[in-house]
Amino acid sequence: MAQKKDISALLKEWPYQPGQVNARLILGTDNLERVQVRLDLGVLQMFAEGRPDGEQPFGFPSLLEYHEARVDGEVEQEEVIEGEPKTPKEPEVPKEEEGGAMAESPAEPTPGEKPEIRLTPDECRALREEAAQFYQRYVACLALDEFERVIRDTTRNLRVVDLCAQHAQNDHDKGVLEQFRPYIIMLRARALASQAIKDNELKAAVVALDEALDGLKRHFTKTGNEKGFDQSSEVRMLRDMREALVPRLPVSQKAELRQRLQRALETENYELAAILRDELKQLKD
Repeated sequence: MAQKKDISALLKEWPYQPGQVNARLILGTDNLERVQVRLDLGVLQMFAEGRPDGEQPFGFPSLLEYHEARVDGEVEQEEVIEGEPKTPKEPEVPKEEEGGAMAESPAEPTPGEKPEIRLTPDECRALREEAAQFYQRYVACLALDEFERVIRDTTRNLRVVDLCAQHAQNDHDKGVLEQFRPYIIMLRARALASQAIKDNELKAAVVALDEALDGLKRHFTKTGNEKGFDQSSEVRMLRDMREALVPRLPVSQKAELRQRLQRALETENYELAAILRDELKQLKD
């Protein structure tokens, strides 16, 4: 028999509005903050701190931190099922090859040397599923102007991209998250700049956007897609935000802009030089 757990009253009290992120912060019965997102067919609820679903895999705040601890040698290399280590397997006895010679055993790490960690396809899949939870939360937090939480979660998901790129067993798992790097960099920069604007630190906002644009430039160059930089929607969004900020910089920034223009010309960074010239013109106007 179906239990009486109808949430119709909750959905009626908070109507769904298409075309925007419908999010709010609420206080749970345990006095912990939750982020709620109104969907067309219901409500998504996440913890505002820690892992969004509140789980602590293997006793760690997240799978990412568990695997980072493995990489750092802080976790013994045992296979784990549902949080409990497996019983260690008996060492295999080397088999005799033809002619009576013994087969070589796999090379063991030198004493004191950290064993190389390779993430299995299942481990990478679980990391991607966890990253999707954090994605849902930081998109909602951006709509709520919870910029510091957006910075925290986007920084964290960039660590997932790096971890898989460096330690996944196969090429698919190494590269599958790279396609999302520009978006995460862009959203993190937007949150950094927005928080700086909120704190009336316009110069810090411009610096955050500049650093993100440099990071995107490196990404597209590293992936062999230099032309993709100018075609990127993420780059356009950050440039638009930057152009809107520059006219608001105090006049005292002119000298600094001239110095940066000179350095750009000396290093033959003509693209940056052109941007800086435009900024100087806007300041004069």
